[in-house]
Amino acid sequence: MLFTQSLKKNYQFRFVYNRGRSSANRLLVIYSVRNGTAENKLGISVSKKVGNSVVRSRVTRLIKESYRLNEEEICPGYDIAIIARASMNGADYKQAEDALLHLLKKQKLLRGEK
Repeated sequence: MLFTQSLKKNYQFRFVYNRGRSSANRLLVIYSVRNGTAENKLGISVSKKVGNSVVRSRVTRLIKESYRLNEEEICPGYDIAIIARASMNGADYKQAEDALLHLLKKQKLLRGEK
């Protein structure tokens, strides 16, 4: 991803969960908080409730690809944590992208949405 780093450490995720705003739909939950830099940090969490390791990896790839293709439209300067719900198990790429864009609009993280 060109303009984005990863959230990797537990304390980074906890900070976003505790300080960030949250929105949810049927497939995803998203938390976001300003980070004071010029780039975004993205963290994706997929629990064992979603499925086995193959399914979890696929869901992670779907979310990452949806984010990557829409990355230029997302406002910079945020830490974003995305959590996949169990219903994400059977979702295809289009459903994942629609769910992600819906939540980004809800959080006013897309350019031109303010």
